[in-house]
Amino acid sequence: MLQKDQSSMLFLHAGPGAVDYILDHAEIEHVFVQDKKVKELLNPDCRSAQRLKTIVCFTAMTEEEKDKAGQMGIKTYSWEEFLRMGKENPSDVCAPQSSSICTIMYTSGTSGDPKGVALTHETVTTFVQGVDLLLEQFEDKMTVDDVYLSFLPLAHILDRVIEEYFFRKGASVGYYHGNLDALRDDLMELKPTFLAGVPRVFEKIHESIKKALEELNPFRRRVFDALYNYKLSWMNKGYRQKYASPLADLLAFRKVKAKLGGRLRLIVSGGAPLCTEVEEFLRVTCCAFVVQGYGLTETCGPATISYPDEMCMMGLVGCPAVFNEIRLEEVPDMGYNPLGNPPCGEICVRGKTVFSEYYKNPELTKEAIKDGWFHTGDIGEMLPNGLLKIIDRKKNLIKLSQGEYVALENLENVYGITPIVEDIWVYGDSFKSKLIAVVVLHEESAINWAYTKGHMVPFGELSSLDQLKEYVLSDLKSTAQRNKLRGFEFIKGVILETRPFDMERELVTATLKKKRNKLLSYYREEIDELYRKLTTKGV
Repeated sequence: MLQKDQSSMLFLHAGPGAVDYILDHAEIEHVFVQDKKVKELLNPDCRSAQRLKTIVCFTAMTEEEKDKAGQMGIKTYSWEEFLRMGKENPSDVCAPQSSSICTIMYTSGTSGDPKGVALTHETVTTFVQGVDLLLEQFEDKMTVDDVYLSFLPLAHILDRVIEEYFFRKGASVGYYHGNLDALRDDLMELKPTFLAGVPRVFEKIHESIKKALEELNPFRRRVFDALYNYKLSWMNKGYRQKYASPLADLLAFRKVKAKLGGRLRLIVSGGAPLCTEVEEFLRVTCCAFVVQGYGLTETCGPATISYPDEMCMMGLVGCPAVFNEIRLEEVPDMGYNPLGNPPCGEICVRGKTVFSEYYKNPELTKEAIKDGWFHTGDIGEMLPNGLLKIIDRKKNLIKLSQGEYVALENLENVYGITPIVEDIWVYGDSFKSKLIAVVVLHEESAINWAYTKGHMVPFGELSSLDQLKEYVLSDLKSTAQRNKLRGFEFIKGVILETRPFDMERELVTATLKKKRNKLLSYYREEIDELYRKLTTKGV
């Protein structure tokens, strides 16, 4: 995340390549950084670090790092030293204009260089004001006594704007230790009233609670299930969760709430679709408001939001948020028509919480914002009750359950150079956190491997060998490491194929472009089985 003032400052949360690009693109001079990230700045590969004047480390840098920075002409300070300088050298506050840039947040850049999304002060303050208006519809509000547990990075727009909101209210923000597996300890320590995250976080909470239930004796488990179904039936009839079954809350669900710190009032999921099973479970058992939203960095957070206590919004991303308008635009190449039945098309957003420009990229800005509408690239379906459902992506860019974007074609180009690979189709499910792939084996390479391992079988039978699958996975991992792919871009499971993707099965076009929907349909059973095995193994 990059924050602009009279001089340039960067809060570092990106990978080495992105950091080098952003330092140069935004003409950064001053950097605020974690101690473990200092080495990325001082790495010789980070050439743009030469322009830096100051590094402020939130803890302390090693003497070696200080010496290296000094040789580069960079002054270094600890956070305490930096604060002390401010006290010793006070200056008048220079109030910004509403149209001034508040923040430039860089997108992940998985399909190219990161894009600098410019958000003005008016954009951010408008969104913050909108949160209060939204909460009034829930007959709730945040006060100075509320506490937010932050475990998303500040480079994630959802976390950023929530923190801005909490600071405005004079409320508290606590930061987790950095280990998602220890999140429960952080919840118990901080006792937050507000929790926001990507689906993977809530999936882990769901898994933890389900595991605890499995340890109960059969009688208590049956009682829990009965209370769950009883409360759910009343919620489906329109009763608010806190009135649906106070008895069930007292006997069972207050214990679930206690495991989340005991004070939770609002849970927000964003970044990717939340599995309906998990959403329902949270709505019934957490004794708190649970909502799901849809938005991008370009919309300064949620552009749509669902409502708590409205069970018809399960699995959907809700209706337009405060200060936003939503429309669907025809995508004839993909057969999506807003005037069709059901109405489908590219989601376009207009309003005061939409970004002003892509920094230093007027061409891309003009491409994304047309006639005042931001074209998201996501495909939505508008339901009869006015709710929005995300159904597709205009480009082959998907978002995994932890909220990370993945450019599928780019990964296929990278993994395609692996010697054992003749062709590859990379697949990711937005409800999953792992990528898998269907790999068409390179015949000569596969046969040579088989002979060295003593497998004297025809080429067509090699795809069933588990040992070969492990070898292909290791080869793909080596390719990923050589190309410096990020962890979530690594292939975690493979389906081996000896027959090329062909037009006979309608898996490719006449120009040999992959028909992803057809591939998904063709390999659906094997994909489901592979994901089941990965979940069982805990890979």
